[in-house]
Amino acid sequence: MASFTTPDGVTLAYDDIQPPGGAERTILLLHGFASNRGEGWRRTGWYGAFERRRMRVIGLDQRGHGESAKLYDPQDYGREKLAGDVLSLMDHLGVQRCDLFGYSMGTRTALQAAILAPGRFSNLILGGVGGRLLQPSTDRGSIMADAMLAEDPATITQPFLRSFRQFADEQGEDRRALAAFVQAENPPLDEAAMAALPMPVLVVAGQRDEGAGDPEDLARIFPLGKGVSLPGCDHFSAIPHGLTKATVFDFLDGLLDDPYEGRF
Repeated sequence: MASFTTPDGVTLAYDDIQPPGGAERTILLLHGFASNRGEGWRRTGWYGAFERRRMRVIGLDQRGHGESAKLYDPQDYGREKLAGDVLSLMDHLGVQRCDLFGYSMGTRTALQAAILAPGRFSNLILGGVGGRLLQPSTDRGSIMADAMLAEDPATITQPFLRSFRQFADEQGEDRRALAAFVQAENPPLDEAAMAALPMPVLVVAGQRDEGAGDPEDLARIFPLGKGVSLPGCDHFSAIPHGLTKATVFDFLDGLLDDPYEGRF
């Protein structure tokens, strides 16, 4: 495990995998809630897929997850702090510019990082989300926190919450840190700043991902946005699926349909 310490004193774990003979490009990966770099990217085949394409792969355990520091104050998990961790890791590794790929919760961190430093990202990939990302926030954070802290998971009645609690338990994650994570107070995403992002943006989610909404509804915000729905996939099955990998690689290779198509 490699690690570094952020300017605010938080130690974060990461992987930095470079193919023999040098990389042709670099991608930084941000996992989803209750996951980690190993579960979200290595086990699901993304590390190997990028390595076969001669890409340098950087996978970060976001604060509160995986082998990174566990913090129990919601204020430590503000979206700008998470985005700052991404930029600090890039500085630590001497990476001036790269592709950025976030999945589920990781998309919010990725978006904020791109808003803070748009010149540092060549392409932005937002997975497991869609138009519902823009809907006003509800009390889901407190409900998810309750699910993380429940002594008996059998008392969790909502399937969505129960699935995340089960996933957190399977990964051995620190549920108290996760509860603090989801209770962080963040302003709504800045849609005007999103609409000014200069890089190509891919929004991709499974058609059966009821929590995401239509990827195209989110993609329309970006000047160079493209939304793709994956048939037969839900939130959890989309991340390892071959269709997701094919879509991401086509996007990075510039082979998806013209993102301006149908706009004018």
